[in-house]
Amino acid sequence: MKRSETEDRAVLPAYGMSRRSLLAGAAVLGAAALKSGRAASRSVLAWFGTYTGKGANGQGIYLFNVSLETGKLTPVKLAAKTDSPGWLALHPNGKYLYTTNEGSNFNGGKTGAVSAWSINRSNGDLTFINIVGSGGAGPAHMSVDPKGQFAFVANYAGGSVAVLPIDPANGSLGNATHVVPGKGMAPVGPAKPTTAPPGSFAISGHDAPHAHMIEADPAGKFVISTDLAEDRIHVWALNRSKGTLSLASSVATPPGDGPRHFAFHPTKNWMYSLQEEASTVIFFTYDPQTGRLTAKKTYSSLPPGFAGTNFTSEIRISPNGRFLYAANRLHDTIAAFSIGGDGALSRVGETPTGGDYPRSFTIDPTGSFIFCCNQRGDSVTTFRINPQTGALQFTGAYTPVGSPASIVFLT
Repeated sequence: MKRSETEDRAVLPAYGMSRRSLLAGAAVLGAAALKSGRAASRSVLAWFGTYTGKGANGQGIYLFNVSLETGKLTPVKLAAKTDSPGWLALHPNGKYLYTTNEGSNFNGGKTGAVSAWSINRSNGDLTFINIVGSGGAGPAHMSVDPKGQFAFVANYAGGSVAVLPIDPANGSLGNATHVVPGKGMAPVGPAKPTTAPPGSFAISGHDAPHAHMIEADPAGKFVISTDLAEDRIHVWALNRSKGTLSLASSVATPPGDGPRHFAFHPTKNWMYSLQEEASTVIFFTYDPQTGRLTAKKTYSSLPPGFAGTNFTSEIRISPNGRFLYAANRLHDTIAAFSIGGDGALSRVGETPTGGDYPRSFTIDPTGSFIFCCNQRGDSVTTFRINPQTGALQFTGAYTPVGSPASIVFLT
């Protein structure tokens, strides 16, 4: 079973795109619907990142209008034609969008790339700003720090994490001020997960270091990154004057379990880590003064009695902090949990995604809907969140999108 989208495709397109016309000339699919729909009801704009190239069906970044009342997705246009923008990140000022360009041949080198775009907030149009190296091969995740000063990149194939400065005047990305190499932090863990379900063959991803996510804590004091192969979560102190990282603490997950993505609670000092190979959620308490993580309890993302292979992908917490969700690939479900007053999780249940291989999912800004990117099914499915229980109900809406990977709302 292949681990990263970098490995899911045999060939990636060459970059050579810094001066190419990246704004799509594709036909506008719903400009009229955008104008009338936003006037008639509450709505928000969203961009969908997709995988492109051999074996993938996306073309770049797609713009949609999203009804906050019904969850209906109305396609607007292909906002930017660019190579495999698998992950999208919004600047906190809402003026700039940043995307990974997954690959390892940027400018003929051995790194992937990340791109910066300016946003027309009235209609969601994107204007290309610049593209720079990601500091390693196969950038799988990026984020922007809460103060908007830096972008952080996790390079899955190369295992490194990088800090890139953001120009406050125009939102452009600078070359990395610091790249932490993917080797030497900790030994690679065993291929077989410690706490996987019986009969699991989720045994990949432990051949070499693989950084999978990087994001600042809510205060922007520390930066957290996961390494799936090392089975560790690293906490870095951020030096804002130099744009560098220094290791503040590190915590191990069970050998072979493979930490992938994590989510901070919106109001409490709690963090939840999703282990890809083990299909588990680990609840941590977090000390915002020292960056220390303390594991409290582990939960399965799969139903009781499950046996076989599964790979988790995404974890999210509702804006009100009451519910947590985790996506299962191969099982193709989203598991729902309620969050107790002490941070402990109680299982609500799981809901089929209605598609194949949910790469990620996103909760809308109001906390009313979940939109799931079914990567191999070329569709996005929509679910309404029960505000009392957190349970998901499929709305019946399938939206065709080629190889969808991630979604970001304009807020």
